[in-house]
Amino acid sequence: MAEQRPPAPAGPRLPGRLTAELIMRSPQYMSCIKFYEIDLRGNKIAAIENLGATQNQFDSIDLSDNAIVRVDGFPKLLRLKQLLLNNNRVARIARGLEEFIPSLETLILTNNRINNLQDIDPLATLSKLEHLSLHGNPVMTKPNYRLYVISKLPRLKVLDFKKVKQKERDAAKALFSSEEAQTAHASNTFEPDEDLAAAKQQAGVAVSAQEQMVAIKAAIANAQTLEEIQRLEEALKTGHLPSEIRVDG
Repeated sequence: MAEQRPPAPAGPRLPGRLTAELIMRSPQYMSCIKFYEIDLRGNKIAAIENLGATQNQFDSIDLSDNAIVRVDGFPKLLRLKQLLLNNNRVARIARGLEEFIPSLETLILTNNRINNLQDIDPLATLSKLEHLSLHGNPVMTKPNYRLYVISKLPRLKVLDFKKVKQKERDAAKALFSSEEAQTAHASNTFEPDEDLAAAKQQAGVAVSAQEQMVAIKAAIANAQTLEEIQRLEEALKTGHLPSEIRVDG
């Protein structure tokens, strides 16, 4: 029987932005697999930001059906086990995710825009990742796609909703016996794709090169209190750089 989720409360929205206000008023519930989950689906969100406002309360975050182009922007969410990003515009996965979401076990990236095998490499540092879906991404058409992913993520139990079999592990180990073999194969199948700026423009988001804005957004991503987030969001609106934030360069 399908899980019934409570409707989101009515109220004003800021299209394209994952704000602390949106987080605070979004539905929160215990899922059918006993994960405490927040529902942030269908808000035209283009970037992951301000998740410090969740105060690390959730096992699962549902960001499906948005316009996110890059998997990054996380504060430390040590409790997070499941991240749902299906039906977005994800083309890039940031490195260093293990520092911020080290407990992640399930990542659903169904129907996104990941194009090349190398784009998957940053997931290799997520040591607890066991369930991954890249179904509906262009990368699935690459030669030996499934074996490559299995070789990069040896702890994976389920890929694209299919159990990883021992014979697949053996084949992946034989084909990609070294990191050099992985790199060579990925390079041979590489195809240039749209850059992140173009993807953001397709998502309807203005691309800013101002270093001040980047610095403020980084500070928001790492903020620990709602008051701090609100203050930094106001700085983002006005374009005034708070004195405690420094921009390198």
